[in-house]
Amino acid sequence: MQRVCVIGGSRYFGKLLVRRLRAEGHRVTVLNRGSSSPPDGVEHLVVDRDDEQALTDALASRSFDVVVDQVCYTPVQAAIAARAFKGRTRRYVMTSTIEVYDPDTAALPARPPGAPVPEEAVDSASWQVDMDAPWHDAAYLEAHYAEGKRQAEAVLTRHGPFAFASVRSAHVLGGGAQDFTGRLAHYVEHITRGRPLAVHPTVLPTVFVHAEELAGLLQWAATASDFTGPLNACSQDPVDVRQLCAVIAAQTGRKPAYRVTRPGEDASPFSFDRHYAMSNSRAGRLGFAFSRTADWLPGVVAEALAAVPLPDTGHDEGTEPS
Repeated sequence: MQRVCVIGGSRYFGKLLVRRLRAEGHRVTVLNRGSSSPPDGVEHLVVDRDDEQALTDALASRSFDVVVDQVCYTPVQAAIAARAFKGRTRRYVMTSTIEVYDPDTAALPARPPGAPVPEEAVDSASWQVDMDAPWHDAAYLEAHYAEGKRQAEAVLTRHGPFAFASVRSAHVLGGGAQDFTGRLAHYVEHITRGRPLAVHPTVLPTVFVHAEELAGLLQWAATASDFTGPLNACSQDPVDVRQLCAVIAAQTGRKPAYRVTRPGEDASPFSFDRHYAMSNSRAGRLGFAFSRTADWLPGVVAEALAAVPLPDTGHDEGTEPS
């Protein structure tokens, strides 16, 4: 049994992680702003993690074997956490994202076309940090989401007074209505209602991970492994947007309609004009085996179909843009 603090943990795979930890017998503390209550048997600390004094006061004399940070988006938040948890934990695991590898948001080393990106493509130990950027501004943060994650990893790598690991998650699917992103629902709604999906002229694959599998990886990273540094988290076998739509079409009996984007126009989620896949070989070497996307994707689509109201009529609703 370990003492685990989960920062966030109020929705989606964070909730799954908390339940898994509790079921395994660990003593779990959830720290968030109180948007929802954790399961029975879980301690709940209601505090704004951006308020360093309030965070320190709320932690009081508590200590933990490991902290799992689900909601660290900026270097400022990372620096506060490094100070607040100094002497209170031996290990810190941060949930990061595939978007740290987005070449549209940073100058990254060139990769051969189609080659999955390894963790070393973004070196947190040397990544430049700008603590004075307007990270408190919601619009700035949204526009610089990937950079915020890169810099948060950099701060905790260089200044965290504990063993630090980051889990760079692929695009997460699963959970039906629990998936608050609405990305898979976007496809289900468009295909069932006959609406065209905006896609690139040539679509290339990306990687996904099931919400349950990601929760399992985070549980393993927190309580059953001592690796440090970044770790890519994605199921085997990349999938492109047309393959995703084919799985939905097979369950709805509706043929997807597509509209090719114009230069500079946004496409539907998961449509990429570049190969956008991570390598998960490091996780395999460390002992975590990922599933194959094809094994769970049909079930995830079925969940999404059950959560999205279907049209009352069999007629198409027109061809309005996505």
